[in-house]
Amino acid sequence: MQCSASTMAITNRGTSLLVLLSAIVAALLSSQLVFQHPPCLEWLLNLDFLSFTSSISPNSYGSGHHRRHRAPKTNDTDICDDLPPGFPPADTDTTSIFCVDRNGCCSFTTVQSAVDAVAVLSQKRSIVWINKGIYYEKVTIPKTKPNITFQGQGLYTTGIAWNDTANSSHGTFYSASVAVFGANFIAKNISFINVAPIPNPGDVGAQAVAIRVGADQAAFWGCGFFGAQDTIHDDRGRHYFKECHIQGSIDFIFGDGRSLYESCQMISIASPVAAGLKTIDGTVTAHGRASGDENTGFSFVNCSIGGTGRIWLGRAWRPFSRVVFANTFMSEIIAPEGWNDFGDPGRDQTVFYGEYNCSGAGASLTMRVPYAQKLNNTQAAPFLNTSFIDGDQWLQPLDSNLLF
Repeated sequence: MQCSASTMAITNRGTSLLVLLSAIVAALLSSQLVFQHPPCLEWLLNLDFLSFTSSISPNSYGSGHHRRHRAPKTNDTDICDDLPPGFPPADTDTTSIFCVDRNGCCSFTTVQSAVDAVAVLSQKRSIVWINKGIYYEKVTIPKTKPNITFQGQGLYTTGIAWNDTANSSHGTFYSASVAVFGANFIAKNISFINVAPIPNPGDVGAQAVAIRVGADQAAFWGCGFFGAQDTIHDDRGRHYFKECHIQGSIDFIFGDGRSLYESCQMISIASPVAAGLKTIDGTVTAHGRASGDENTGFSFVNCSIGGTGRIWLGRAWRPFSRVVFANTFMSEIIAPEGWNDFGDPGRDQTVFYGEYNCSGAGASLTMRVPYAQKLNNTQAAPFLNTSFIDGDQWLQPLDSNLLF
């Protein structure tokens, strides 16, 4: 599969996005994961990057509050015809609909303007329906806006992108393209993207978060997360990720959340390492549990890890870091030692790094660090399903409040 960049726009933002997309494609090509529809083709054909990158102005972010008009016709075809008649449906006693379309086919042309229109502390489910396209904006869902759903049209056809870094935003935690602080958030069929330049290991201030999840009870179904260093800031609270595509290089899932990742694909875009070298240039996780009293951790069940580089499964960002991989395929990019104590041997006694029934060239436990644990059935059981995140108390089915 070839993906030419010659026709892409050459603005700084477009160039950053092109670099990121090229890395995505390279990682997918080099991985052992097979996609029925190549992401590169999907993005180029469906997201119209030429139009997108050339139309951005410095003032485009934050515009589009509650505007509704019919976009012009092209070749006798109304670009709003992909919306069904009468869409969006009327609000009900339990749901409110906020329709977002960058071409002006809905009431809102930006995601943030739709979020801003949600009533404060509403007990209704507020569904922000987002039509296909890239929405280049920085989005924040405040603590006062719980019960919001972002529903896109597919992780390769709908995305929210921004390009902040730790340097530009005065801290890694503030670099997120999307920040979620409102409880009971749901995202379906949408991607969260940070298009900042891909850093080299050791670069200062280059961390670039695609999404920060700082709220309790958040669920992500069929979503994409594209970045490099610190792609997902799984900050705090109970979270569920199902059939998601997660791309990164260094610590690309980090934080102190209690989260279950089920049937997700993790793709490393770390630089390839020549055969025979023992260089480490990436890490999947950096969990931040600071105390043994904290009931937090990351559990990966029925997932797969592929891509490029030579990477660890995780490193101990804080002393009681807790991560489990179960029934997960690991390609040869996983270093034989598997884990790292962040340069502090004292953490070897306090971390909890477990592996259970994993497969692939990178899953061999023969040369794992001494503090890595091969879990038995009893030890693994608490991490294998949604009971790990108290899912019976809050997790809704996928088709709950789903618009067509």
